This record gives sequence, structure tokens and C-alpha cells, in this order.
Amino acid sequence: MRHLLDIIDWSPEELDTLMDVADDIIAHPGDYADTMRGNILATLFYEPSTRTRLSFEAAMLRLGGHVIGFADAAASSVSKGESVADTIRTVACYADIVAMRHSKEGAPTVAAAFSSVPVINAGDGGHNHPTQTLADLLTIRREKGRLNQLVVGLCGDLQFGRTVHSLISAMSRYRSIRFVLISPDELRVPEYLREGMKAAGVPFTEVERLEDVMGTLDVLYMTRVQKERFFNEADYVRLKDSYILTAEKMKLARKDMTLMHPLPRVNEIRQAVDEDPRACYFKQMKYGMHMRQALILQLMEAAK
Repeated sequence: MRHLLDIIDWSPEELDTLMDVADDIIAHPGDYADTMRGNILATLFYEPSTRTRLSFEAAMLRLGGHVIGFADAAASSVSKGESVADTIRTVACYADIVAMRHSKEGAPTVAAAFSSVPVINAGDGGHNHPTQTLADLLTIRREKGRLNQLVVGLCGDLQFGRTVHSLISAMSRYRSIRFVLISPDELRVPEYLREGMKAAGVPFTEVERLEDVMGTLDVLYMTRVQKERFFNEADYVRLKDSYILTAEKMKLARKDMTLMHPLPRVNEIRQAVDEDPRACYFKQMKYGMHMRQALILQLMEAAK
């Protein structure tokens, strides 16, 4: 059974194929309107979500399928102590494909081990968020015209930011990529990712000041400092405003730089920046829905 648990489970060639399908969906949406008729997607969201959950639901509905599931684990038998293994075996009796978000790293992998239908990791703790990375890759490819020969800046919470972890893993496999990692020392990228980049021969630099590198970037990927990942609220309060991107700071960037953010934002991008043509985070959301459409189609085809 094919699943999407970690972005590196899928080769760059397979990811390129998904993006090709998403491009075709964008160009010819009517051709896909009934492709999932009679099929059911279950969304099991143990953590709060707006964009990811709604984009999965919209993706399945736009393909002509149906959606069941829960947006609050407290409203399910999880509140009675039911295990992930038992939940997935139950849900697989009713649905043809499952998207799961969980606060514990590895929970979707456990679910996949017990599931008779495809499982999609919609985010597991501070570890991984492969479908956000699908949205990110399509955004970069459509905005820059390529996924190679790029300088990619990642700014903010790089320690707990699962979207950052997945994007680094994915883009490290493309040619001539260089990362600029912008964070306070306490929120640096985890050691395993630094070692992975070194092993793959992917160059990266680590800096604390965004202003010092703005003019060198092809892509700037902003992230929020995530309160829910901190054990100590005082640390969160001290670090939460480390980076605030303003219209004035955007003047330091290249005229063709692509600005991205996985959202939600708090105050790390001022609303005035939304009017800048380089700001692509709302496009990014819509591209995410189309990539999830392509992913559902691919997994359901593989499950036949």
C-alpha cells in the first residue's frame, strides 16, 4: 500500500509528476470534477488546523468525492483512550483514503502500519509536513520556473518548524540549491538536518540577521515562532518577535524574490507586505489544494 508519510519517500521524479498533474488540474479543472465519485476521504485531525484540513476537504469535493472525519479528537473515541492503531482500522472500514494530523511525531507512520487504505501525513508534531511541502514546491516551480539553481532563505522557527524540515529534505535533492538558515541560536535547524545537508553536499549558511542576507535570496520562506511547541512560555515570549518582515525591509530584497509562508502568521509578516507582488503565501494555499488533489488521485490509482 502506497502512503505519503515523509516527503523523501517519494522521488523527485514522482514529485515532478504530481506537480505536472496539479498544473493540469489548474488548467483544466472540469476534466477532474468526477474522478473520485463514490470515494470517501477521512480527515483525522488530532491537532487544530484551518488550511490543511479545509484544503484536503476541498480537494476531495472538487474531485467529486465525499469527506468524513473529525476536526477535534475530543469529539471521537480518542477521548476514551482509543489507540491510533484501533482508530485507523475502524476508519478504514468506512473510507478509501485517510489524511491524519497528530501532535505526536510518527503517529501517521503507526497508522499506516495498521491501515488497509492509503494514509497521508498531514503534519506530525514538530517532525514533518509533506503535503505542505507539495504546496511549497509547486509554488516555487510556478513562480520561479524551476526547482534548481536557487538560494532559499528559511527564517524563524527552524527548530520546531515541520514545514521547514520537510522543505529542506525535499529541495536538498534538486540541483544547485543553497540554503540560508536565519534564526536565533535557540531555534536553529535540528542537527540531523544539518548533517543530512552536509552528507548530500548541499551548501548552507546560518545567520541571525535577516537584513544581512535579504538581497541574496531567490526565495524567502518565513515561519512563525510556534507557541505550542515550547515547554517554557518565557522562552516563547522572549523569541516570538525575533523576525518581523515589513514593507521597508522588503526594499532590501531582489525584485524577483518569491516570499512564502506556510501560515498561520502572527506578526512576523506585516499586513502591508501583502500588497507586494512578491508575496505568494495566499497563492501557496491554493496551490496546496491542487497538489492534494493530485496526491489523492495518485494514491487512489496506486491502491487499485
